Amino acid sequence: MDNTAVHPESYKLVEAIASDLKVSLNQVTLIAENLKKVGLKKYVTDTIGEPTLRDILGELEKPGRDPRAEFKYATFKEGIKEISDLTIGMELEGIITNVANFGAFVDIGVHQDGLVHISQLADRFVDDPKKVVKVGQVVKVRVLEIDAKLRRISLSMKAVKM
Repeated sequence: MDNTAVHPESYKLVEAIASDLKVSLNQVTLIAENLKKVGLKKYVTDTIGEPTLRDILGELEKPGRDPRAEFKYATFKEGIKEISDLTIGMELEGIITNVANFGAFVDIGVHQDGLVHISQLADRFVDDPKKVVKVGQVVKVRVLEIDAKLRRISLSMKAVKM
């Protein structure tokens, strides 16, 4: 049951249906197939209506499906672990961690996010960073400045070719 999108509060219902149909819980797709033949109306109660039963049936038909969107990861450059490993002009892949009115912060794998100032987000004028980037987006950046003492990294997304 854990590999389906059926909510835990509906487990007892599914267990009862499986028992009635004489189908093992390990074979959830068979429960869905057999339930179509028997009909849903038998399992409608005051608290569980036919639409909910149809939803449960739909989830039993496709176990293992993850309804969440696929998460994309940045591929951090090998050997780049600390600010001291960075050099000006270096081109890296990172992931946007925050977007502010003045630019975007990017995780490039050095335990300190770099800042892409609004003026460095694109090769065109940008009036609102949220129109260009969003949190979780994988981006290509170039290192403009490094201040290891203040732990500041300035980045650019202008015409980065990787």
